[in-house]
Amino acid sequence: MNEQLTERQQQVLGFIQSHHREHGVAPSLREIQAHFGLASPFGVKRHVDALIGKGVLRRLEGKARGLLPPTPPVPAGIPLYGTIPAGLPTAQEQEPEAFVPLDPATLGVHAASPLFALRVRGDSMMGAGILDQDVVFLTPREPRPREIVAALIDGESTLKRYLLQRGRPFLRAENPRYPDLLPAEELVIQGVMVGLLRAGPGAAG
Repeated sequence: MNEQLTERQQQVLGFIQSHHREHGVAPSLREIQAHFGLASPFGVKRHVDALIGKGVLRRLEGKARGLLPPTPPVPAGIPLYGTIPAGLPTAQEQEPEAFVPLDPATLGVHAASPLFALRVRGDSMMGAGILDQDVVFLTPREPRPREIVAALIDGESTLKRYLLQRGRPFLRAENPRYPDLLPAEELVIQGVMVGLLRAGPGAAG
């Protein structure tokens, strides 16, 4: 937390941030007063004014509940969440290990579309030009037949081609050494591949 803030100011700012995350709006001065058991809203106003003066809180003039917590910096790039098939963490489960500095437009994807990246481990997709240590870019949506997907099949993560046989989905490697994967219980598509970054010298494609 910012060292220039007093302990009480840190607590007030933390409450405003958590309330904004949970409810989409900032708490009122009286809600802050009640939360901290303060005698009057004037003490709350003093803390809020101090936070605004220190640049860690903003106020929208003329708007009720117009306090805005500091906006976190937007990371420059696409979040990279580890390896596939070794594991497929999600954005909700852990922080990205890195950000790939790439404009989504170069992948033909709208900037507002959610994207994430995974590092490939293994050679099961070499026939599709996807090699060990390459980085694949994916977007979470329903797949179409023959698209390459990151999937959770019976609890195991993998990157394979999505196919249908008599309406039943299964996954196929692009390497004859690997058998087709038919889900015994569960198949969860976690992302559809939209681009590739070659390991080492190379470009997205």
